[in-house]
Amino acid sequence: MKKFFAIFAACTLLLSTAAFADIERGYINSNATAEKELSPDTVDISIAVVTSDNKSMQKATTQNKEISGKIYTALKAMIDTKNGDYVKTSDFSAQPLYNYVNNKRVFNKYEVSNRVIVHTKSIEQAGAMIDKAIEIGATNIDSLNFSLSSYEKQCDELLAKASKKTRTRDDLMATAAGTMITGVKNLNGSCSSSGNNQRVTYRLMAKSNMALGASMDSAPMAAQETPIETGSIKIYANVNASYFVK
Repeated sequence: MKKFFAIFAACTLLLSTAAFADIERGYINSNATAEKELSPDTVDISIAVVTSDNKSMQKATTQNKEISGKIYTALKAMIDTKNGDYVKTSDFSAQPLYNYVNNKRVFNKYEVSNRVIVHTKSIEQAGAMIDKAIEIGATNIDSLNFSLSSYEKQCDELLAKASKKTRTRDDLMATAAGTMITGVKNLNGSCSSSGNNQRVTYRLMAKSNMALGASMDSAPMAAQETPIETGSIKIYANVNASYFVK
């Protein structure tokens, strides 16, 4: 038993000495960034169909189902599923709505809402998709979210670039200080982006006003689509590195 404790004490001393030695080792630290600006190649369009009826939830639901079905059919014909495009329901709700009159809750109407997401790489078709959905009966276009399908690849490339920057800088500092790098102490990095996520308020009223203008000059208006500007997306990579020196 005494021999065991002696061996254990010796091992503990060695580990403590190694840890202390590691703490005593000198190191050098630097931070570097890399960035790239690209045009998005994918868009997610949020479309809503909201219907209501003062007397019947069933009527509001039936009307919503009819309009939503037509929108699904039309949009599916405009996307390319082989390219990863899809149309899906993001939210569905059916509920009675109430107003408050003289502190009393008074029934107002039944409302049904169906929200659809169109995910497509055919960004040039976004305006036509919005117009088609509104034409069929969509009541809201809530948002457009532009993104890059190659985000992970772009991030990896920028991280590698930023990592090389940290090593180059630390080599320069180490040489200037009369020492040299012997190994990596710590290395971590992350990516972020500032994109083109647009919040859109596009309601039936606005479309009705456009239709009114079209009736005055139908030929030119018929050729126009809702203009969509994709802008650009910036990807940033940040790397923090520490290297041992001697």
